[in-house]
Amino acid sequence: MELSRRDFLRLSGTATAGGLLIYKALDLKTASADSSIVVDLHKPIGEGYTICPYDGSGCGFLVASEDGKVVNIEGDPEHPVNQGAACAKGASMRQLGADNPRRLAKPKYRAAGSPDWEEVEWGWALGEIAKKVKATRDGHWMATEKDGDVDYVVNRTEAIACLGGAALDNEECYLLSKMMRGLGLVYLEHQARI
Repeated sequence: MELSRRDFLRLSGTATAGGLLIYKALDLKTASADSSIVVDLHKPIGEGYTICPYDGSGCGFLVASEDGKVVNIEGDPEHPVNQGAACAKGASMRQLGADNPRRLAKPKYRAAGSPDWEEVEWGWALGEIAKKVKATRDGHWMATEKDGDVDYVVNRTEAIACLGGAALDNEECYLLSKMMRGLGLVYLEHQARI
């Protein structure tokens, strides 16, 4: 069968119009596989939108609050990146909030040989950490390294390592790596995965 250009245009226009009519006639919400997810998530309490701070994906979340406190965080089903889904980090954002009653407000310290943890002040805890880091760094400092007959300046310590975590956002990771490099650390790792 020979098809002229005019017949081709006529058939493609008819097929397109027919496809659009069929598309509009079908109720796609009931036919979709994930139609159980399509519900009205707008609650009577205050609701806002936020972006997950943990990695570079930019997932969207709905944050519900009541009386100035976060009561629920869930994936935004209308967000183009995550479409309502949440990874483990994003799903745990509610637990990391300042109004979580289980969140520690002060550092805890367990003395050597003691079975109990006690609350201590931030100033004392940070001072103790700084003393131990300085003692370890000074005790294991390498100013030079010999390679054959040549001494190379290395200015590093190999006795301390830094492991970043997925709870850190990009800015915190940047500051942490700058601080560790300033201390002379060479072992820096991070486990964040997208």
